[in-house]
Amino acid sequence: MAQILAYDTAKGRRWKVRYATPSGKDTTKRGFVTKRDATAFLSSLEVSKAKGEYVAPSGGRELVGDLYERWIMLKGTLKPSTLHSLRTAWKVHVEPVWSDRRIGTIQKSEVQAWVTDLHVNGGKSATVVLRAHGILAGVLDLAVDDGLIAANRARGVDLPRKGKGHHAYLSWEQVLTLAHEAGAHGDLVLFLATTGLRWGEAVALRGKHIDRQRRRVRVEQSAAQIGNDLVVGAPKTHERRTVPLTPSMLARMPLFMPEALVWPSSVGEMRKRPRHKTGWWDRAVERCRESDPSFPRVTPHDMRHTAASLAVSAGANVKALQRMLGHASAAMTLDQYADLFDDDLDAVADGLENFWVKNGSKAV
Repeated sequence: MAQILAYDTAKGRRWKVRYATPSGKDTTKRGFVTKRDATAFLSSLEVSKAKGEYVAPSGGRELVGDLYERWIMLKGTLKPSTLHSLRTAWKVHVEPVWSDRRIGTIQKSEVQAWVTDLHVNGGKSATVVLRAHGILAGVLDLAVDDGLIAANRARGVDLPRKGKGHHAYLSWEQVLTLAHEAGAHGDLVLFLATTGLRWGEAVALRGKHIDRQRRRVRVEQSAAQIGNDLVVGAPKTHERRTVPLTPSMLARMPLFMPEALVWPSSVGEMRKRPRHKTGWWDRAVERCRESDPSFPRVTPHDMRHTAASLAVSAGANVKALQRMLGHASAAMTLDQYADLFDDDLDAVADGLENFWVKNGSKAV
């Protein structure tokens, strides 16, 4: 049962409220100058408890850094590469500013100033800023959920928007040129350009994932490079999928033992990404550009975009492309590759024109 009690201080009579928290713990709020103030506090307290919105008066004193440790522990189901990105962003962008702040003292205007400074003055990309802000906002979401603060002051600020990236597509002739310049790595170039697998998915493939009879590749795992180490986990979006292999590509691939890597390194280990500029990939691209200055500066991931382009040119529809690339939805595929389907609009117009020509004389 809550009580309002008077007590004496050097400055005169004061009032305190003794009450039980939703968890049943007895606590006291002191320092009210008038009984009316204490009564108003108790009334609002009972309303917040009834609505499930109770916030402990001491909750706002927790530090962002302490709460982050609890928040990141709850992210244990994320892929190792994602966790690595979050921890890096915390260390570089969030911890120096917010770690020692009490969560109850954070103001929305401060968060907005921090976001703006990162993006405008710090020159950080929208992706970097959104990740950093997402960490702070996630930590404060946890504080709200745990009843430590009433509202998340990091939500509702103006954030930079990620621009739609420009995809680099190679023609089939350019793919063959790159494969030739890649030398011993040429078959891997062709494989990436015809299957659309991500680098990590390709290098994690083993013989048991190749179904030669059905000409299929089963994508069941992916290798993420964290620092200098490779960590094998589930594919992106955690969705396993089956991807078709062309007969010509399959003919270039020897038989593999079930546990043997399909694309091992020169020493038989799982391949890491080629080094930037000095690795075999960039050297092959530069040789292509020496003979053709218009040749795009493509990365291994651009072979995924190239595979999408070649598949659409071969007649693949959005749903087939979605399954091939392992996107969560056809909407995501369209959002990524809307430019590849521009010709479909011409086909629609041509089809409507045919109806018009055939039936135009019947029009009123």
